[in-house]
Amino acid sequence: MVRIRVLVVDDHRIFAESLAAALAAEPDVDVSAAGSGPAALRCLERATAEGRRYDVLLVDADLGASASAMQGVRPAPSVQEGNADGLVDGISLVAGVRSGQPMVRTVVLAEKDDPRRAALALQAGASGWVAKDCSLSRLLTVIRGVLREETHLPPALLTGVLRELTAARKHRTESERLVESLTPREREVLRCMVAGLGRKAVAERLFLSPHTVRTHMQNVLGKLGVHSTLAAVALARRAGVGPVDLAGDVVERGGQLA
Repeated sequence: MVRIRVLVVDDHRIFAESLAAALAAEPDVDVSAAGSGPAALRCLERATAEGRRYDVLLVDADLGASASAMQGVRPAPSVQEGNADGLVDGISLVAGVRSGQPMVRTVVLAEKDDPRRAALALQAGASGWVAKDCSLSRLLTVIRGVLREETHLPPALLTGVLRELTAARKHRTESERLVESLTPREREVLRCMVAGLGRKAVAERLFLSPHTVRTHMQNVLGKLGVHSTLAAVALARRAGVGPVDLAGDVVERGGQLA
């Protein structure tokens, strides 16, 4: 019998242990539980090192672990802007797992249906979104389904999720078009702005006068159609523009300069 290795990731211990016990009663399921994102990552790394990797992660959408504590976890992409860091609860863990161990399928467990957050989960790499109060048989169907490359969403969420994903794609395309209108120097300045550098710091980094930097910044705002640095940074993030590496190099994404 081919056994399915499942890791339940939830910081509510009673829920995690109860779910793990219910799943363990299935003859083809091996299950463990982790109470935080960092603990889940350690479980994944240990299992991989021992040659017994997990097949499916069941991740609490409201996982309380700090994303900054998850070494190696990359921020989850946002549908519109997300929060200031692009991080959304346990969904950041989904993104990290997708990046580090793409063969592992993730399913998000949620207290309530939320089209926007479900869309975030799918963008981060999740294969499913399931209500915490669903039946065990339903959850097992999802677990087995995602291993067949299926994507599972509650029918009531489908329309809302498609709307969110469509809006995100349109928003991103418009943002990318605006960024492409910038000159190479203006893009450098924008990357510095994304990194949080002020006018003086940008001038020192790019060997320009503060007056010249001020002019470039004004041009960036004008071409992007925004009125503040904060708005410019938000638009840049939507377009996939990363910050300059303060150690000296531009951050790369997907083999291209961000």
